[in-house]
Amino acid sequence: MYEWRFVLLMIVIVLVLTAIPYLYAYLSEPEGQQFMGIMLDVPDHAQYFSWMRELSSAFLASNKMTAEPNQPVFFNLLWWGLGHLQRWFGLSLGLTFQLLRNISGALFLAAGYLVISRFLQELWQRRTAFLILCFGSGFGWMLVLLKYTVTNGVLLFPLDVFIAEGNTFLGILAYPHFIAAALYTLVFVLFLEGIEREQIRYAIIGGLLAQFLGWQHAYDLVLVYGVLLGFVAVKAIQTRALPRFPIKSSVVIGVLSIWPALYSFLLTSLDPLWRDVLGQFENAGVFTPNLLHLPILMGPAFLLAIAGFLAKKPLQLSSKSNTEILLLTWFAANSLLIYIPTDFRVHLLNGWQIPISILATVFVFQHLIPYLEQSGRLARITRPLQQPVATGILVLLLVAPTNIYLWAWRFVDLSRHDYPFYLHTEEVDALHWLEEHATGDDVVLSSLSIGQFIPGWTGARAYVAHWAQTIDFFTKQENVDAFFNEDTSSAERNFILGASNVDFIFHGPAEMELGDFSPQDDDSFVKVFSEGDVAIFHVAK
Repeated sequence: MYEWRFVLLMIVIVLVLTAIPYLYAYLSEPEGQQFMGIMLDVPDHAQYFSWMRELSSAFLASNKMTAEPNQPVFFNLLWWGLGHLQRWFGLSLGLTFQLLRNISGALFLAAGYLVISRFLQELWQRRTAFLILCFGSGFGWMLVLLKYTVTNGVLLFPLDVFIAEGNTFLGILAYPHFIAAALYTLVFVLFLEGIEREQIRYAIIGGLLAQFLGWQHAYDLVLVYGVLLGFVAVKAIQTRALPRFPIKSSVVIGVLSIWPALYSFLLTSLDPLWRDVLGQFENAGVFTPNLLHLPILMGPAFLLAIAGFLAKKPLQLSSKSNTEILLLTWFAANSLLIYIPTDFRVHLLNGWQIPISILATVFVFQHLIPYLEQSGRLARITRPLQQPVATGILVLLLVAPTNIYLWAWRFVDLSRHDYPFYLHTEEVDALHWLEEHATGDDVVLSSLSIGQFIPGWTGARAYVAHWAQTIDFFTKQENVDAFFNEDTSSAERNFILGASNVDFIFHGPAEMELGDFSPQDDDSFVKVFSEGDVAIFHVAK
């Protein structure tokens, strides 16, 4: 119990720190503006909120982020569960999201410590690895330093700073569904426990857990299968025979968990609309950084982990235990899987921070500290504190700076009180009007700034809302720009509306920024809502 007090303390600290920017966002709302509850990556989270709304009253959802009619064929267990929780208790989208943030964050950190404990026996090594897991980040702070000293306010390679997969703190702050999905890492502990005891029940539990998590984030099953396959291969090389029980366990896990992966494959292969959605995934422009940039993203812990991996002499297998083989295989297999030729490969960084934290700690305690002790330098560094405490603090100071920047920058970003994190209250009221008066089949044309909120907040279809979910995204964006351009002819506007069977036009400050045309200048559009600078027009058909 004593050991878990530290874990609980760190969980509370992380959850409190990540809650403060949200409190600031809500409490600093200027008069006439409203925080929409999303801290980063508004389009994706608005997409999740749309799924949550649709799945709250049905088992399958259609894609409301695009104007094209489509059948309800999409399922996601996480958003299905949250949608029902929201409906049963009458929760707001923002409060539901905060519940997800705190519950998934606490569960992952507790699970992460369990995994760490399986690989590290000494208390302070466990604690140091856990600190790295909680707060570890990359060398992005150096790019920030260059931004303010050399590059004239331009942040070079922003993805090397802002990619959330593999960054626990950033994930809990703004991407809790990644953190929830990263619980797949417990499958490896169950697999290891099963082969150590030669009891297949652990594989059964692991397979069911993998299936449960796969229904919310099927990408992670690639990591489960890849690491288990790697372990079996390495074990076969070590023993010069087929490792029957590890193979049996891997097959059990695979058979029990394959179904969400099969569903995702069939969905994006057989359904034309979802095939197009997957085809637009590259529109995000977010991929695993190349080998030169990967250390910038993953940071000093990653470099220490490489050193720890090499120090364990991975090619000398004869004396390696199952625990060591799994740890080394996990790190190595994951480093290859993040570069498989798929558009979603960046998601395969998710959960890699656990073996990185363990191997980095192994190198620090088993190699770096002994070297410093022999040289006499360690005493000078750690003299004010006990050595284990000082080591933990020094490692934390080494790995945390970029997350400190990311946390602090949220206040700068939010202090602008502007799109995409805030909407005018008149815009929010207009969304409520659409929720009451539009049907689930109605299409609403607006700017992207508003369109991304329409499905989740109203249940109607958005003409343009998301870089992947909106079919023919760039053309739709160009059409919206053309529609609000005063030089566009009425015939061209009518063609844009008719091609997608648009029912309503949303016109407010965000649309005014696109052009000087107002739908009230055309008699074919009927104003059905008006408040301040915001109006909604019905398209006569």
